[in-house]
Amino acid sequence: MRRILPTIVFTQFACTSLWFAGNAVLPELQQELNLEQDALGLITSSVQLGFIAGTLCFAFLSLADRVSPRLLFMLCAVAGAATNALLVFLPADFTTILLLRVATGFLLAGVYPVGMKIAASWYSGSLGKAIGYLVGALVLGTAFPHLLRALGNSLHWQSTLLTISGLAAVGGLAMYLLVPDGPYLRKGAAFDIRNMLQAFKVNEFRAAAFGYFGHMWELYTFWAFVPVILAYSLPELTTVQISLYSFCVIAAGAIGCVGGGHLSQRFGSARVAFVQLLLSGLCCLAAVFLLAVSSTIVIIPFLLFWGVVVAGDSPQFSALNARTAPQHLVGTALTVVVSIGFALTIVSIQFTTYILKFMPLPVVFALLVVGPILGLLSLRQLVGRQ
Repeated sequence: MRRILPTIVFTQFACTSLWFAGNAVLPELQQELNLEQDALGLITSSVQLGFIAGTLCFAFLSLADRVSPRLLFMLCAVAGAATNALLVFLPADFTTILLLRVATGFLLAGVYPVGMKIAASWYSGSLGKAIGYLVGALVLGTAFPHLLRALGNSLHWQSTLLTISGLAAVGGLAMYLLVPDGPYLRKGAAFDIRNMLQAFKVNEFRAAAFGYFGHMWELYTFWAFVPVILAYSLPELTTVQISLYSFCVIAAGAIGCVGGGHLSQRFGSARVAFVQLLLSGLCCLAAVFLLAVSSTIVIIPFLLFWGVVVAGDSPQFSALNARTAPQHLVGTALTVVVSIGFALTIVSIQFTTYILKFMPLPVVFALLVVGPILGLLSLRQLVGRQ
């Protein structure tokens, strides 16, 4: 029993490192292939698009509730590692990169939401705390490619991608071999296309889901553009310094996830999510003033704090969604919610990429506050019931 949570945490970290692998090696790819500046948004959105397609497919077939989650996790993790590694062996052109990133995103749909279902099968009363560790691992995995690039600056981009793929494959195998089915694993639902939307008939689930959607409008856009923000606000930074600071800012979210998980044991998931979403919304507004100040002692602490709160509410939203969904549809409900949330990230990322051509960066990132505002309005009804 003691090894279960550490193993789930490790596997989530290892497998989600595939997410931003393309972002981490983007400067080398831009130089080698003469890519345009908007390549960042396209590569990030291609992973999100694949993830959405995967979650919709899995939800349509109710795979997360009909197939052993351990087996599904392992197969998707190993296959995702393979598609990521294919970037090294296939002809390097932008179309191939985008297609392989879409495929990787598709397979990540069998990692992130399925990992949450596995955690939910082992932890009931302490689900907010357990998912805090799990999403904290996801945050570290997302940030890891930036660290690898900063520490291994002499590595070719091919070596970076192969290292990440190897780590993901090990994570998938570890989940299958070391984590048995949990005692709270519910019997899966039979296939029914209505399963995809049935959970939204529950008021509490709908409130948690829409709070999560507001959170997602901000989260991945902030993560994707952290290097851009650093280069804008601190133009004196080197490429290695930008990668290292990007890792620190994104990885800081793990503190918010784990800390929020512990706080949820005392104050409840809804209250913890509400406060962190409120703070991240305030960071959006503060960006108008602070990102225009070209000072390391101002920018870095501000971005680190934003990094903590922008991700810290994510596990509590997941816990709320898992608790309020019909119990025989937890896997499918989580998958559908995550799918819609990531669809919103594509809109947010592409919208941000577009308006950056016409508006100053600090003003653009202040506009992300729309997501937290809408999320807070939806979440407040759950806060009053805790």
